[in-house]
Amino acid sequence: MVVGDELPEIIWMRPERPARGPVPAHSRARITEVALEIADAEGLEALSMRRVAKELGAGTMSLYRYVPSKDDLIELMVDAVIGEFIPEEGDLSGDWRTDLRLVAHHTRRAMRRHPWIAGRPGGMTFGPNALQVAEVALGAVDGLGLTIDQMMSVTGMVTSYVNGFVQNELMAAEVRRRTGLTDEQLMLANAPYIRSIMETGKHPLVERVILDARQPHMDPGERFEYGLESILDGIAGSLP
Repeated sequence: MVVGDELPEIIWMRPERPARGPVPAHSRARITEVALEIADAEGLEALSMRRVAKELGAGTMSLYRYVPSKDDLIELMVDAVIGEFIPEEGDLSGDWRTDLRLVAHHTRRAMRRHPWIAGRPGGMTFGPNALQVAEVALGAVDGLGLTIDQMMSVTGMVTSYVNGFVQNELMAAEVRRRTGLTDEQLMLANAPYIRSIMETGKHPLVERVILDARQPHMDPGERFEYGLESILDGIAGSLP
């Protein structure tokens, strides 16, 4: 939060430990790990500095020596999750399509492991892992004759697709959790309403989706691949 004309100090510019004084009992990495465990299990709404301190067996106020605010803690958490988006260097092939596909799959898996991050705006700034994943994604399309703005656009298309897909996956999972119904049972429950829509004849394209579309009947992994390949085909068609 900005107070007057004073701008917040970015967490990545703060030293992890003071130059003098006793060796810290905790580390940012360990604090972040505990915060992730809480958020992954109970959602971001369960996260507080008090709760993290309790799990660490530390005083709440002492935690602020390591992480100045909850916003800073979330910055650390987001960047830690983004670290899981990055493929191992040896897994990168040098083929732009293969490597963007690999980043997309790593991103989807990480977001499913940490569902609280889906749909969350990016951090206030690029953390170390965010910088690295940007370098990998941009590096995949470097040398294809694109300007840097075009490179940002095509990698952003892949990122936006993955984010949107995972958000929809998680919303569907929440519906199943809330209703206690399987996907098949939900489709059966909606069938009378769908029939009533079709009988009006007012939505011919929606009717085509209902009668002819394959995607609603694909498993999530297959549907993810189908959409991702369409995005990559579009990028391929735009290359010089």
